[in-house]
Amino acid sequence: LGGGGTQKNALQLKQKGLNVITLPKTIDNDVFGTDVTFGFDTALGIATDAIDRLHSTAHSHHRIIVVEIMGHRAGWLALGAGIAGGADVILLPEIPYSIDSVADAILQRMKSGKNFSIVAIAEGAVSLDEAEQMRAAQRSLQNAIDSDDKKARKQAKETIRLMEAGRGDHTLKLAHQLEERTGLETRPTILGHLQRGGTPSAADRLLATRLGTVCTDLIQRGESGVMVAARGEDTEAMPLEDVAGRKKLVPLDHPWIESARRVGTNLGD
Repeated sequence: LGGGGTQKNALQLKQKGLNVITLPKTIDNDVFGTDVTFGFDTALGIATDAIDRLHSTAHSHHRIIVVEIMGHRAGWLALGAGIAGGADVILLPEIPYSIDSVADAILQRMKSGKNFSIVAIAEGAVSLDEAEQMRAAQRSLQNAIDSDDKKARKQAKETIRLMEAGRGDHTLKLAHQLEERTGLETRPTILGHLQRGGTPSAADRLLATRLGTVCTDLIQRGESGVMVAARGEDTEAMPLEDVAGRKKLVPLDHPWIESARRVGTNLGD
């Protein structure tokens, strides 16, 4: 049971001759090939509830609350909780953001008499400048790989590692930037591993049971080397080779993106 790393490990076990079947379990909902992972709905409810609770503080104290939600590369959790919780700004890894766009959206709210805002940000969200720096570092790495330059490859990998390591206080920096640009007191809230615990939702329990029972059927039939994926109300046994090493990111034309824009949510672009 697990996310993308689990699928890669399972494929390696299969290649070593072991019979393996996996189920997609991660709060990030980023496993390729399945409609949804179990764990996502529970974490989504926790993050939505947190945003709901933060509204009262933001409103009564005229503050900007920046809520960091899990999601290193995929923004499913931040997007879903942001929409469900009524966040005014949602920042995702898939859409590099402009700090000016975010600040302008908050200033426009202030002009209309709304002296508070909720910003839901995925932990992996990046600014336009950060995205360009990362792309340049990745190009350098690819050039080093293509030219078989081991020294340059090592340097490029270290540059990428340092860039990723330096993102630990990203939400704090964003809160400071927004306070400077808007004049509103800004408070960051990092939900962290709170999103990973608690009582599973009914939807997650049903999904896990449905996928688990299909898994037992596959074992009875002697099948292995697959992941049991959710397909609507049905399932599909996907070869691990088709799943491992791939992530399901939020498509820019996804209906949730369209809905967020239509209700006036700023996505940072």
